[in-house]
Amino acid sequence: MWNRRNLLTALAPAAASFALPHSVAAADKVVASVADRTSSIRITKLTATPMQRKVYLKIETNHGVTGWGEIDQLEPYVAALLAKSLFELLDGENPTRIEFLWQKIYRSHRDMRGGPFMTHTLAGIDMALWDIAGKLWGVPMYRLLGGPTRDKVRVYPSATATKVGAGSEEFSGTPADMERHVRNIANARKQVGPAGMVMLDAHCALPPPFLIQLAGAIQPYDVTYIEEPAVPGNIEVFKRIKQHVKIPLAIGEQARTIWDVIPYLQERIGDFLQVDMAHTGGPSQLLKIAMLGEAYHVPIAPHSVTTDLGMSASLHVSASVPLFLIHEYYPSITPKDLIRKSWEVDKDGYASLPTTPGLGCEVNEARLEEISRTPAKPEWPTRGRLKDGSIADY
Repeated sequence: MWNRRNLLTALAPAAASFALPHSVAAADKVVASVADRTSSIRITKLTATPMQRKVYLKIETNHGVTGWGEIDQLEPYVAALLAKSLFELLDGENPTRIEFLWQKIYRSHRDMRGGPFMTHTLAGIDMALWDIAGKLWGVPMYRLLGGPTRDKVRVYPSATATKVGAGSEEFSGTPADMERHVRNIANARKQVGPAGMVMLDAHCALPPPFLIQLAGAIQPYDVTYIEEPAVPGNIEVFKRIKQHVKIPLAIGEQARTIWDVIPYLQERIGDFLQVDMAHTGGPSQLLKIAMLGEAYHVPIAPHSVTTDLGMSASLHVSASVPLFLIHEYYPSITPKDLIRKSWEVDKDGYASLPTTPGLGCEVNEARLEEISRTPAKPEWPTRGRLKDGSIADY
């Protein structure tokens, strides 16, 4: 006697036999397509274009998929030559082996390992490789990092978050010096309101005695954190500042790798990791630093003075990690009509997540070539002088 259960049981094998070939065929088609492109793709060319005080890198492959990266905060013509020299380590390699290629380049020159020229240049290469990988798989880069952990990324400066900068100061301040800085902080607070964020950027330019005096002249909650409280190189200086200053400290703007960051975490100095993706070796290294910070309950608050190209790469990492505060971003740094990006910043200071594959932006190569013909003057001759004419930190 047939009932509903018997009928469904009898029909199930037939239904499965009908559906299985179609689903298997579709899956085989996808796998074959992806496997071919990811296994046979090879790097064929690298172009380094100095663009004002930046360098744009273009990495090409035999499958026509290209990736873009940005080198920041180096002498651009030296950085471009270094990138071209390092291409011999990339030529003919599979660009999707991102970690392997990072290690290959980083460890290739034992006397440059960890230095700014190596890590800043490697950052541009790393960005380009992630851009290729995302385009190859047809997804935004953050999807390859485990997917987004947030729907939007807070940035500053904005209507609700701003920074107060500090120039070079003497080793100890006067009442007039303190009043000037306190007034600047108060004005910034009025700008964003009591619910906004104010960051104090010491720029490594406020000597420890001066910084300790200033921190004592304001309330610990008047600023969100003090950025770059001291010149990197001697952890004992940071420990002394941390002992006397009750305001949270943001460290790491000049930290090049995970090995530079770990002492700040172990000594409980860094309350925020303000590492710069373009300084520390690219998205691959920023992701690792964020994981280190997570173990110590220290969020990232990335520093960034790149164009929209580098900012896009950093934005993907910030979207994918769990502990994050805010991201620096200056749209004015990007020359007009150079970058078309698939994200935007709203009126409240939140960046949307990129929606197109790879880094989520396109480079106008004709505009890039045009800008590259007009080099920018270096800015360092005007920086870091005290009243007596001596050289100060900046």
